[in-house]
Amino acid sequence: MSVNRCVYLISRVQRQISAVTPRSPGALPRASHLSGSLWKQQHAVLPSCSRSVSSNNSSPKPPDTSLFVPLAIKTDAAADWSVGAELTQPLDKSELLKVLNRFYKRKEMQKLAADHGLDARLFHQAFISFRKYVLEMTSLSADLHIILNDICYGAGHIDDMYPYFMRHARQIFPMLDCMDDLRKISDLRVPANWYPEARAVQRKVVFHAGPTNSGKTYHAIQRYLAAKSGVYCGPLKLLAHEIFEKSNEAGVPCDLVTGEERTFMDPEGRAAGHVACTIEMCSVTTPYEVAVIDEIQMIRDSSRGWAWTRALLGLCAEEIHICGEPAAIDFVRELMYTTGEEVEVHTYQRLTPFSVLNQAVESLDNLRPGDCIVCFSKNDIYSISRQIEARGLECAVIYGSLPPGTKLSQAKKFNDPDDPCKILVATDAIGMGLNLSIKRIIFNSLVKPSTNEKGEKQMDTLSTSQALQIAGRAGRFASKFKEGQVTTMHKDDLPILQDILSQTVDPIETAGLHPTAEQIEMFAYHLPDATLSNLIDIFVSLSQVDGLYFVCNIDDFKFLADMIQHIPLNLRSRYVFCTAPINKKQPFVCTSFLKFARQFSRDEPLTFDWVCRHVSWPLTPPKNIKDLVHLEAVHDVLDLYLWLSYRFMDMFPDTALIRQIQRELDDIIQQGVQNITRLIRATDTSATGRLQTQSNRQSTTTSSDSSGTASSDQSPATNRGQRGGSGKTIDSSLTSRLVREGLLTSDLVRQLQREWSQEKKHELKNQSATSYNTYKEKSKKKK
Repeated sequence: MSVNRCVYLISRVQRQISAVTPRSPGALPRASHLSGSLWKQQHAVLPSCSRSVSSNNSSPKPPDTSLFVPLAIKTDAAADWSVGAELTQPLDKSELLKVLNRFYKRKEMQKLAADHGLDARLFHQAFISFRKYVLEMTSLSADLHIILNDICYGAGHIDDMYPYFMRHARQIFPMLDCMDDLRKISDLRVPANWYPEARAVQRKVVFHAGPTNSGKTYHAIQRYLAAKSGVYCGPLKLLAHEIFEKSNEAGVPCDLVTGEERTFMDPEGRAAGHVACTIEMCSVTTPYEVAVIDEIQMIRDSSRGWAWTRALLGLCAEEIHICGEPAAIDFVRELMYTTGEEVEVHTYQRLTPFSVLNQAVESLDNLRPGDCIVCFSKNDIYSISRQIEARGLECAVIYGSLPPGTKLSQAKKFNDPDDPCKILVATDAIGMGLNLSIKRIIFNSLVKPSTNEKGEKQMDTLSTSQALQIAGRAGRFASKFKEGQVTTMHKDDLPILQDILSQTVDPIETAGLHPTAEQIEMFAYHLPDATLSNLIDIFVSLSQVDGLYFVCNIDDFKFLADMIQHIPLNLRSRYVFCTAPINKKQPFVCTSFLKFARQFSRDEPLTFDWVCRHVSWPLTPPKNIKDLVHLEAVHDVLDLYLWLSYRFMDMFPDTALIRQIQRELDDIIQQGVQNITRLIRATDTSATGRLQTQSNRQSTTTSSDSSGTASSDQSPATNRGQRGGSGKTIDSSLTSRLVREGLLTSDLVRQLQREWSQEKKHELKNQSATSYNTYKEKSKKKK
């Protein structure tokens, strides 16, 4: 080797060795990029009158390193990887493996790595990656090759490997180099400072507190109508639409803004002084004279609470009128204390009384006009609706997944004194947004499926707040019933309901927060190779909130992010798609969401014709419940299109045409719901036919396989065994075989069905009791 070549190689090695010198933990090369409006908002100084709930100097919580996904190492093809071997000699892989394992077992190295952000989990993952890299690469960088060669031959200490190990660890875990920056971005302890426009206004906050049917919202709306400009923020499209209509009927021009709809009263599209919107759509930069925030108790909702927090802290209005339960008064006062604003409280009492009856209904034969049976599942609604019709009565049906137009149509049918429909079967969807003339609320069950803070599904007894919200729909002011009544369908549930309603509502203690698109973009700058779902997970794990706040559940967001991760989208578009409000339980809706994202990524507009082909428009009226559920899913898909059309107007251009066919679809669904008992019968008939076909096939197979010795008098018993005394089809394949073998008779089958029915009722009773006991224990702990 020439002298010039040796000098050149040695100079390169010196430069590379100096490049891997461990930088101090405080060195943050990207800190300069954190300047900007969001950074300033997060770290602005609070007004002098505000108080700090938690100290900003408190030690940050350790990150959840299970969320850190190691990256694949990209080799530098331009580097001269043969330099190390030229200066020394090829490495002995077997000896190198021993050296690496000794390095891994050294406690000093583990402790030093922990000081630089590698806990036991990350240290292990980094070592496995480093070992694989060293042993499997055909050639290594010169500096690493020389150090490893010296260690193998006793010319160097094993600890000399540490800087190169850390260099590798930072390559596969890039978040180690910017952990302080990530913690600052995810610092959610002072959300009031995110809204500088609102902090520049000395707002007057008025809390209208009272139970349902107390007139609290009415008084707030009167002030809203009298103002020169105003915004109404409600939890439902139905409520926003109601205020929109009332305002325009009162001669106050008002626009409507929801996730899927924009209606401007001005023919030229100029914004009116007043706007009624769903709370997620309210503007926190537009100045108003009066803002109304309805149902403030939803600020603690695990999924949507962030929208109420954003409205309460961020609305730019001279007066903020808040409507909700008295249980939120103290908490709102505490929140407003952090912004330096006082709260004026107006308390209201219920306008009409309601009482809890001392007797359960027990049978559908005891129903009366004006009754509303509240269920918490569609299956219960279908079952009870059919049983009511079998008694010669008509009933209206309302549940959450019905389109708004269908809900209003069913409500109108039930409220019409000239309509023969006098019974309503509904879910807790009636708790908000619908004016119903109900005399008596009947709880079919007190157990409701819910989602806890971790996103896990569970069955819970109704809380006092939920029960009062539903029970309060009975005997509403201005209806023909001046007094409301509440009871249960089953006798065993009545004392539980009485106990629930006798308790005070749990006070609200925390408000929801959600990471913004800007915060996630700043995260992505530091972690460009992480998936959106992983970015959100790391953000939440590093986020710091004080005692007044919590981070809302993000499972739905992550579900959508994972679904479209393979589709090439920029981060902002991907974030917007993942915030779309879709029902992930509907496979057709999820499939449509995926197709929308894929078409969008190709930069191909989603035209009216494309959507019609996708949903097979035109659609026919439903023939059974399955068809009705599919039509509801199609309505949700059209809602998704409209929602996206206001975020990506160029890519979703045919808003007017889509809205037109959605109205037609709403009419088709209304026809189906009006004939829901006929659809249920058709569904049951279809299911019975399938079971009978299965039974016939089983019988044919058995007959062909048998020796022909079965007596002919067993055939009638087999047919009778397919139906029990309750008239419901059971599993014919098993039952018929047992009857043929002489192990069962038709009388025994009927007796078994009666016992199964009793056991099912007993299980439901035990489930209700268990949930109630859990509820009581939680109440005792809180007290």
